[in-house]
Amino acid sequence: MQLEYFQLVDRVEELDKKKGRIECSAAVPMKSTIFEGHFPDYPILPGVLLIEAMAQCSGFMLLSLESFERLPFLLQVEKAKLRTFVQPGEELRVIGTLVHQGSGYAVTRGEVLREGKSIADSELRFRVMAFPTEKLKQRVRERAEEVGLRPAGT
Repeated sequence: MQLEYFQLVDRVEELDKKKGRIECSAAVPMKSTIFEGHFPDYPILPGVLLIEAMAQCSGFMLLSLESFERLPFLLQVEKAKLRTFVQPGEELRVIGTLVHQGSGYAVTRGEVLREGKSIADSELRFRVMAFPTEKLKQRVRERAEEVGLRPAGT
């Protein structure tokens, strides 16, 4: 994770496009300026970043399902549950499962696990649309490759 850059997914570990499922890894850094204020002397990862990790993991799956031609934008978070705290240095698994896709929208179910136990989950809704710029499209493709998701044709 690079918290300051909102890069919360370290690696795409598995992607099954037929089943609409992706699994990603995310290692919480030992040090980050975010922990200085959240909370002093008791650092915990903000819950909103767990939700963002689920959105990013699901987003990589949607990018792949859309052949990297359309970009998912998070629209809505529903039924979010944060069950426990996450501290610096912890290894997380983030899973995204496709619930619905069509008409320019997608719904996924995200889940964060630590040592095989669910610690957070949510239903996520996305608007899927054309990239607003070619520069952004190229940067997203580069980031996907950084986490091990290779766009077709590259």
